[in-house]
Amino acid sequence: MSEKSIAETPQAVRGQSPASATASSHAQPQPTGHATLGGYALGYVLSIALTLAAYFFVRGNGATRDVLIGVVIGLALVQFWVQMFFFLHLGRETKPRWKLFVLLMMMLVVGILVFGSLWIMQNLNVRMTPQQINTYMQSQDSL
Repeated sequence: MSEKSIAETPQAVRGQSPASATASSHAQPQPTGHATLGGYALGYVLSIALTLAAYFFVRGNGATRDVLIGVVIGLALVQFWVQMFFFLHLGRETKPRWKLFVLLMMMLVVGILVFGSLWIMQNLNVRMTPQQINTYMQSQDSL
């Protein structure tokens, strides 16, 4: 390689020799091509199919309330898995622990917010008398 061509390489700009840059580029994980258009299209079609299946199952009203709830929850869990696998690629990299850890922490925070809010609202509902509720509602009408 001539002196000019070595100076023009991106590794030389970063201060690495071409040999060490080649060795370091092989040490980094290379993209495996899982994020393809076909993968996204399959995930999209599965998501639409699961959403429509839940909609038409509920709309048909052919089952009891408990069965409807069970089927909708089951379809929601399958759709959650489809979203994680096809769009967030959670199970496809060599070290998915960090993404999984972030996902679990996010779910913990959302769970605390949702269930904490429901707990507070239920607790207020139990502890407030009808007179307190009416007084509060009347004071809100002036806003």
